Amino acid sequence: MTTNTSNDTSFFGHPNGLRTLFFTEMWERMSYYGMRALLVLFMTASLQTQGLGFTVASAGAIYGLYTGAVYFLGLPGGWLADRLIGGKKAVWYGGLIIFAGHIVLAVDLQNLFFVGLILVASGTGLLKPNISAMVGQQYGDDDSRRDSGYALYYMGINIGSLIAYLVTGYLQENWGWHYAFGAAAIGMGLGLIQYYFTNRSLATESVAPANPYVGAARQRAWLCVLGVLAVAVVIIILAHLGTIVIEPVALAEKVAIIFTAIFFIYFGFIYFKGELNDNEKQRMWALFLVCVASACFWSGFEQAGSSLNLFAQNYTDRALESGSWLTSLFGMDAIPTVWFQLSNSLFIIILSPFFAALWINLAKRMIDPSYTIKCAIGIVIMASGFLVMFMASQYAAQGLKVAPMWLVTTYFLHTVGELCLSPVALSAVSKLSPKRFAGQMMGVFVLTYSIGNIIAGLLSGNFDPENVQEMPNLYLQIALFSIAIAIVIGLMSFKSRFWEKAGIKEKAQ
Repeated sequence: MTTNTSNDTSFFGHPNGLRTLFFTEMWERMSYYGMRALLVLFMTASLQTQGLGFTVASAGAIYGLYTGAVYFLGLPGGWLADRLIGGKKAVWYGGLIIFAGHIVLAVDLQNLFFVGLILVASGTGLLKPNISAMVGQQYGDDDSRRDSGYALYYMGINIGSLIAYLVTGYLQENWGWHYAFGAAAIGMGLGLIQYYFTNRSLATESVAPANPYVGAARQRAWLCVLGVLAVAVVIIILAHLGTIVIEPVALAEKVAIIFTAIFFIYFGFIYFKGELNDNEKQRMWALFLVCVASACFWSGFEQAGSSLNLFAQNYTDRALESGSWLTSLFGMDAIPTVWFQLSNSLFIIILSPFFAALWINLAKRMIDPSYTIKCAIGIVIMASGFLVMFMASQYAAQGLKVAPMWLVTTYFLHTVGELCLSPVALSAVSKLSPKRFAGQMMGVFVLTYSIGNIIAGLLSGNFDPENVQEMPNLYLQIALFSIAIAIVIGLMSFKSRFWEKAGIKEKAQ
């Protein structure tokens, strides 16, 4: 039974440790989303405007590599906490590395851009999985407050992203890149300060490694960590000096293949060598479809920070009417490009309670779609957002600026799709995975986020603002391909009777 270091429950009736994690994650997400929203815009901005002047293809590939690495590095980040340093230290050191990365970006964007990205991605990989696990450690095994605690924690994530878009979007448009990237550093700094002064309220299980190495095994593990770090530092230095040249698009393509191969190898190893019974194998097939759906969904959803961001900047009518409250209060004559992305956070906050009640009420009426059907529905709804963009881009192709509601509608549909798929997929992993492989299967599932993000970056490279005539067909192709994947998943779910017989439906769990 997990115990708490304090019996105080002053944070909305929850353990004080949740308050520490809530605000740490809120500020960390503020820093992450604030910087992520700027990346493609900064990389594609001309040198005259203090950008990097990259092509859209290169910028998209780098964006995909960065966001994909953030999720992939969560695997070694979780291993370090479980085996060597514990969750509490992992969050602290991860936050320090993220803070250092943001400082590097704020100080010297042009020369140390990639160093900053690597630091932020590495720190996030160390912090993100462990802080999420620590939320559950604040509760006993039978504590009924656990689910609502995670709901509060998730609210902190969305509040952080709202702050991020509002602050960095305004600063980038009115003060410049350095101030916008600097705001992300301040956000992470605030998170570290409050974590330092309040972490004593965390449960004791958050401190020590869950399954630590000892003796010679511990020494070998640290040597391995130091070796990997040394190799990474050498590669970074050589690349910075120009000794080795890294082509972003080619690298992103190779990494996407490698991550996909790792997924299939690990999944297949558990399936064929995990000594699973027939019932477990049948569930694994359903879980495989959920993983495919996840990778497909995020490859479309993650266009928000790349191609949709560029569409907002170049082809959306962002002009504000003279005398509007934004103009009077902040002196702005246009809606900041980044502000369109806060639509997702707002819609999640508004719609989450509705969807939580929706599945419950449908179940009461004996309408209980399987996990795979829910995921397929999520993909179709996400694809409908690209159908909206198909229509909007046709106006853009005629040289017209389109109304902001086109993008807002797209983000609304993408958020609805996310609420259909994301929590359902996580639930599917926890319930369909063989119990003795639950942790490993969650790690395998996280790979689908990495795969989806890298594919998203590669896809966004095709949306060059200089070739606006091609955009309608590109959006249509993404929409039709996504719908085709959803139909295949849906048909396989309906056709395969043994998945239903194995209890795939939530009511049978």
